[in-house]
Amino acid sequence: MARYAPEHKDATRRRMVETSGRRFKRDGFDGAGISALVADAGLTNGAFYGHFPSKSALIATVVSEQLAAQVAAVEALPLGLASVEAFVRDYLSPGHRDDPANGCPSAALLDEISRQDLPTREAYTDGARALIAAIERHLDAAGSDGARDRAIGLFTLLVSSLQLARAVTDPDLSDQVLSSAYRNAMSLAGASPSPLSTPTQESL
Repeated sequence: MARYAPEHKDATRRRMVETSGRRFKRDGFDGAGISALVADAGLTNGAFYGHFPSKSALIATVVSEQLAAQVAAVEALPLGLASVEAFVRDYLSPGHRDDPANGCPSAALLDEISRQDLPTREAYTDGARALIAAIERHLDAAGSDGARDRAIGLFTLLVSSLQLARAVTDPDLSDQVLSSAYRNAMSLAGASPSPLSTPTQESL
């Protein structure tokens, strides 16, 4: 039997995590069984169990790695309010709203994560804590008072606003949710909205 190099095994695992992440954010954790998940990655059921003991273990890994990627993206931005504004603008964009499969795991899966097992919830807790800390560093560098509280409030506002914008069936209301959330987020961050980048109903 052929033996695969460690790099091949790592690449296979990474592909499984990435494709499962997109599937979960689009359809929910219960939206696909293991057979569909491995098919998305071009693998077999046997290959799945070579990497994960259960679907629950895969879910915890996906949650952890999705948030870690989000944290890394925020930490890679130059410190300051300009980066916070860019992050908020991108987060509340129509493109992000309309593409949950490639977007924020919190906005797509938060209600489901609260009903998952302890390892998944702990993975989410660690990731959310790290993301809040990353936002806090930007606010602190900009001299914002109460940077920690502002970071928690900003994270909460972004996630809940995106969830609402996706949930409503009225396109105009959805657009208004995004533009209002952008202005409120900038106020919470202690920055003025940029007239050139403020999402508006006309530009969405």
